[in-house]
Amino acid sequence: MTFSERMNKLVDQGKTASLGLAAKAGAKAQNLGERGVLAVEIKQLESQAQKLMSRLGAEVYHAFTEQGEETLTRESAAVKTLLAEISKVRDTIEQKEGEVKVRKNSSSKTK
Repeated sequence: MTFSERMNKLVDQGKTASLGLAAKAGAKAQNLGERGVLAVEIKQLESQAQKLMSRLGAEVYHAFTEQGEETLTRESAAVKTLLAEISKVRDTIEQKEGEVKVRKNSSSKTK
């Protein structure tokens, strides 16, 4: 093998290695980007849950003070609806947090 053939072989190996590193870096960047999107979605859902809980508190206050209710249960119409909405948001948050964990684990395995 001549010197120029060896150099060409080394250059080809370098190109292959560079392409492999670029692919890994791209996958890592995509994973980080997806985790960032999930983090933003979780924050938005947490804000939504807070608003729903505030509405629940306002509804309870309204029922006791303005409607003269003596007791409320989780089966009261407005309370039941809001509890269902809060539960859906909570489930979605938990799902997205699970997705973040999966992405973190897959990210740490590709290192």
